[in-house]
Amino acid sequence: MPKAPYSPVVVSGDLVHTAGQVGFDQQGELVPGGIGAQTRRALENLTACLQAGGCELSDVLKVNVYLADLGTFEGFNGVYREFFQEPYPARTTVGAALPGSILVEIEAVARRA
Repeated sequence: MPKAPYSPVVVSGDLVHTAGQVGFDQQGELVPGGIGAQTRRALENLTACLQAGGCELSDVLKVNVYLADLGTFEGFNGVYREFFQEPYPARTTVGAALPGSILVEIEAVARRA
């Protein structure tokens, strides 16, 4: 299968932009367990992208979240709170048609110190 035509992380000056991260494990398989498990894995993947760009979650300015079902917002938000502390980054959360069984996709913009 050809690699998708995008970069998981792009550094431009002091800004780090990530591509949308989903709940795929290291083998490229979607983790089981619903919205909580997929959110946790997506945020772990997001953290790895940020670290590759020289940032941490505490450097994040803006997060965009795409949920396949807005009815899963509370399950998503509970896990999100485990990863981000106050002052929280700005965030947009929208319902979106995501492919396959993907329940959540998360992207971020951070500033390197």
